[in-house]
Amino acid sequence: MNVVLGVGGGIAAYKAAELSRLLQERGYAVQVVMTEAAQQFIQPLTFAALTGRKVVTGLFTEDILSSSIEHIQVARDNQALIVAPATAGLVGKFANGIADDFLTSMYLAFTGKVIMAPAMNTNMWNHAATQHNVELLRARGCGIVGPGEGVLACGTTGAGRLMEPVQIADFVDQFLMERNDLSGETVLVTAGPTQEALDPVRYITNRSSGKMGYSIAEAALARGAKVILVSGPVSLTPPAGAQTIKVKSALEMRKAVLNHLAESTIIVKSAAVADYHVANIPEQKVKKTAARFILELDPTPDILAEVGRNKGDRLLVGFAAETQNMVAEARRKMEAKNCDMLVGNVVNQSGTGFESDENEVTLVMRTGANVALARAPKRVIADQIFDHLLKLRLSLHAVK
Repeated sequence: MNVVLGVGGGIAAYKAAELSRLLQERGYAVQVVMTEAAQQFIQPLTFAALTGRKVVTGLFTEDILSSSIEHIQVARDNQALIVAPATAGLVGKFANGIADDFLTSMYLAFTGKVIMAPAMNTNMWNHAATQHNVELLRARGCGIVGPGEGVLACGTTGAGRLMEPVQIADFVDQFLMERNDLSGETVLVTAGPTQEALDPVRYITNRSSGKMGYSIAEAALARGAKVILVSGPVSLTPPAGAQTIKVKSALEMRKAVLNHLAESTIIVKSAAVADYHVANIPEQKVKKTAARFILELDPTPDILAEVGRNKGDRLLVGFAAETQNMVAEARRKMEAKNCDMLVGNVVNQSGTGFESDENEVTLVMRTGANVALARAPKRVIADQIFDHLLKLRLSLHAVK
């Protein structure tokens, strides 16, 4: 496959050299395009030597007639565009259609798959404008890998590090894999938290961001499935092509799931449904006083268990967010809820689980097997879940 490696201007640009080598080792023909800023950090000659090909450094070169339309030709000749590092500026330009150099102009003419590996200061990554731009790109089908967390070149610590080249290459392999193995399937995915009202202005909830569930929906769509996404309140943009049903409470999520259970062939319950709610919500705001306030909470409906009792031949995947004894608790939950697979993850470790872009999970199977998936972007984990789920289906059918 022919791919373009777009290199943005940042201290992490040197890692793009290793990424170009890894991509070639995996069978990709790499055409490097560098922004003007990138050339301040690493020389085009490095990439020319690694790829054996001319490196594109700008819209205008000595050969004006060819360079003025070269961005169109490069867009036509390649099937994927990988941008690493993707600076905040590039993310913003891609999201808003700003074409002021070769890379951004080529992007607007590009019809293949696009992957961006962001790298920037933590505050720049967390800025509402950057997050909005990232979600716009995700909604258009762009793959986002990272950023990772750690000490940055500016001295701050947090999200913003470029993912390691091997992690980006793994993501590229997963994202570009031409598969249609979920064609004909209807995948019902639940994602995010639920909000359980205490009164008209207050509620209880949890830290789920919905990123894992949305990644599962994206992966299922990419593999040819019809996707029904039942989403709790999150700040994410739903994947283009998914039928999205937005809910708030556990009761609303239960209703949406049961309404679409009959048409589903695979159910992935990745939502973090609140365990308790107020059965009788006050009609007026509860006023603060100096007295102790005691909440009486009732259990919410166990949606996973109810689906497990009524799933028939459908494949059912549950999630278990644990802080200890993860595998044992995941297997107990899998058996109690009649799941075919339970995805267990430890949520009290840095950089994975709730609110993170990466995850590290163990798949607990109905066959008795446990499969540990190494830490990776949630989109990669999502594809690996489907890989093992389809293998599990074959095993279960063989037993029958």
